[in-house]
Amino acid sequence: MMGIERTLIIVKPGAVVRGLVGEVLSRLERKGLKIVGLKMMKMTREKAEELYSVHKGKHFYEELINYITSAPVVIGVVEGDDAIHVVRRMIGPTNPKEAPPGTIRGDYGLSITQNIIHASDSKESADREIKIFFDEEELCSYSRADELWL
Repeated sequence: MMGIERTLIIVKPGAVVRGLVGEVLSRLERKGLKIVGLKMMKMTREKAEELYSVHKGKHFYEELINYITSAPVVIGVVEGDDAIHVVRRMIGPTNPKEAPPGTIRGDYGLSITQNIIHASDSKESADREIKIFFDEEELCSYSRADELWL
């Protein structure tokens, strides 16, 4: 066991408008991960800039901001054993054309920018990103009925 971690996920606008929210969340739950926070919002430019601050100045920055603010997103906090690594493996590489079938991006992604889902890439990123969208009291701890089997 690596230890229980929390990570941020964002089901991006393209996935929301294509009706893939349930599919994405279902895959995470079926893996054995817990959704401990969840909300839908139309992301403001300010929140998008805070989220993508690590990419400021890069050639694709404005495209990222414009896309993530173009339609509603579903933002969640996922918890589980080694959750950051597990979620990153489940979603696949950033470029959906390189993401293997069976990964979320490989199965549903259209382009690098419109790649269905964002997930934190490290403990530091997860801690920073979760705080952008959730207050601690918005996150719910609970036990899954199947935890003994996972």
